[in-house]
Amino acid sequence: MRLHRNLVFAVIDTLNAIFNENKYADKEIAKALKRDKRWGSRDRSFIAETTYDIVRWKRLYAEIADVKQPFSRPNLFRLFAVWATLRGIELPDWKQLEETPTRRIKGRFDELNQTRKYRESIPDWLDELGVEELGEEKWTKELAALNQQAPVVLRANTLKNNKKSLQQSLFEEHIETHTIKGYTDALELDERANVFSTQAFKNGLFEVQDASSQLVAEFLEVEPGMRVVDTCAGAGGKSLHLAALMENKGQIIALDIYENKLKELKRRAKRAKAHNIDTRTIDTTKVVKKLYGTADRVLIDAPCSGLGVLSRNPDAKWKLQPEFIDNIRKTQAEILDRYSKIVKENGKMVYATCSILPSENQKQVEAFLQREAGKDFRLLNQKIVLAHESGYDGFYMALLEKTKS
Repeated sequence: MRLHRNLVFAVIDTLNAIFNENKYADKEIAKALKRDKRWGSRDRSFIAETTYDIVRWKRLYAEIADVKQPFSRPNLFRLFAVWATLRGIELPDWKQLEETPTRRIKGRFDELNQTRKYRESIPDWLDELGVEELGEEKWTKELAALNQQAPVVLRANTLKNNKKSLQQSLFEEHIETHTIKGYTDALELDERANVFSTQAFKNGLFEVQDASSQLVAEFLEVEPGMRVVDTCAGAGGKSLHLAALMENKGQIIALDIYENKLKELKRRAKRAKAHNIDTRTIDTTKVVKKLYGTADRVLIDAPCSGLGVLSRNPDAKWKLQPEFIDNIRKTQAEILDRYSKIVKENGKMVYATCSILPSENQKQVEAFLQREAGKDFRLLNQKIVLAHESGYDGFYMALLEKTKS
């Protein structure tokens, strides 16, 4: 592989924003890809994947390069040199890459590879927390899986087509996919591609949604004609799935505290031809109180640590702090207590997170059932999805039923 100066410089600039200015990797990479209209798909792919790789392995590479944050520009080039050397890429004779100790890099890599926190490139506190919650063996396997690049998975929009016809539509646009056993409407790309530029996407035939995330709406056991409340709807991936499962019949009330996310949901719903979604911003406590005791089904896709989706958000492990995990557990408990009141008698509720920590998942549900707010609920079913077992994001979901009021 021949390295091109303008592409490598784009990677360095993006890493500077992510590491030194605490910017989000996905947003900075998207910004970088717009810098030069002449870049082809291979150039763009190099920038995105190289940046994500260096973010993912930051601790390991920094240890090998013997550099510490905040990273100066020469430091960032040293991280890049480590990345290239470990991939067997010949370094050009640029002044920024002079005196790269290639042999020492490989030796140091072999040495550090013996220790999990370096091998999997994880902060000490997070490594300790993972062992504490999942045990040594399970955490080691899970961490290795979460450091793999996430596959691109689509959900066929059954309001407009089905999985088989979507597969054909994409094939005609030179994108090959395969079905995934056990996932009703999912297709996985054989090779990474920009699916957002396809006619199939513009026509609303699919959404990009990880396979594990696609299990959540189905877990809620909705039926056409029901009244369903999605309490933490965000940009609405699960609301759109619910609309398809309900065949556009009944009502979905999509709530969120962020109005801009709900605006994005409206845009997506229009493209998907999902007509039964009503968005409401939670700007006062009245918005939620008005809904108490009115819903057949309630989805609580709770805010969480996001540890189950590190493969697609590798910068999260550097942004997370121990106090955030403590605070998010308190928020989850408050949300469960408040939003569970929306469920009517004999109605059902799903509590879900994209975390792999039992303290955010099973233990939250157990504690809820012991509290006053959960005394009328019983646990019907729960699903623990681990990345090393499924090959997809780590997720948790619990189905609860309100037995009386």
